[in-house]
Amino acid sequence: MSIPLMANNSLPKVELLSEIERLRKEKNAIILAHYYQDPEIQDLADFVGDSLDLSRKAAATDADVIVFCGVRFMAEVAKILSPEKTVVLPDMEAGCSLEDSCPPEEFAKFRAKYPDHLCLTYINCSAAVKAMSDIIVTSSNAEYIINQLPKNQKIVMAPDRHLGAYLAKKTGREMIFWPGSCIVHERFSEKELIKLKAQHPDAPVTAHPECPEYILRHADHVGSTSSILKFVYENPAEKFLVATEPGILHQMQKSAPHKTFIGAPGADGNCNCNQCPYMALNTIEKLYHCLNKLAPQIEVDEVTRIKALAPLNKMFEMSPTMASNRLPEKSGRAS
Repeated sequence: MSIPLMANNSLPKVELLSEIERLRKEKNAIILAHYYQDPEIQDLADFVGDSLDLSRKAAATDADVIVFCGVRFMAEVAKILSPEKTVVLPDMEAGCSLEDSCPPEEFAKFRAKYPDHLCLTYINCSAAVKAMSDIIVTSSNAEYIINQLPKNQKIVMAPDRHLGAYLAKKTGREMIFWPGSCIVHERFSEKELIKLKAQHPDAPVTAHPECPEYILRHADHVGSTSSILKFVYENPAEKFLVATEPGILHQMQKSAPHKTFIGAPGADGNCNCNQCPYMALNTIEKLYHCLNKLAPQIEVDEVTRIKALAPLNKMFEMSPTMASNRLPEKSGRAS
């Protein structure tokens, strides 16, 4: 059964949500939503979180279908960890500027220049780039993993140069960086942030490490999306300035409704320009259609999947809270 479009090409909201719920049960599907998704999508998801945590939670369920409301590389990770499940993305155009900044062909040439370097690759990249990496890292565990490496181990870090610079400063390690960056976190204005701090002197600033150093130097807390949420929930302050994609403000307001959260501004003093255009491509209507048709589907060829799984497993081994998630590096599909 498909819901007919209304005259304005939208779908009746009540009926739409009812159908999503029906399809979720009928197809034994689980809906995942990243913190940067539209609040409407976050509120109907089975799990809301950061990219890797969502994929790990989905892998631990008996769901047959994973609907990943996020961006393409996140859905690819879900497929790498759960090859036997059908993984769909509401809009296949929902990419990532970091992934786009690191084409596999160019990355292969980059890797070839540094054969004696260990390649740490941020999870925000394609499956093909993961397959050429030694260890995958997240913004939550990268510092911990780097500190386990021998001091004389040479390191290349891709694809986010700002995260790399932050980690080099935190660990004291010299690294060679791939020159990628996130368009969302580069749009924050230091000048406007300073103005905002002057208006709210008692509000701590929290920022994601994908931000440039000129933003991070004003932050009272730098961390991943989950770390930022924990900070604002536990910190006694009543007001916070937040330098990351504004979709996260929804979860902040739900976890601490008595507090005030203000998104860091862009160059024009307005934080709306910092909304991720890729995340915004996913809508309730597209979620319904991808669940109804089980399309578009995420596919990762088995050779690439196995190669990409190896550096993910290395990350799991080196992160105590992830050790139990290590998966066998064998084919997950019937031949």
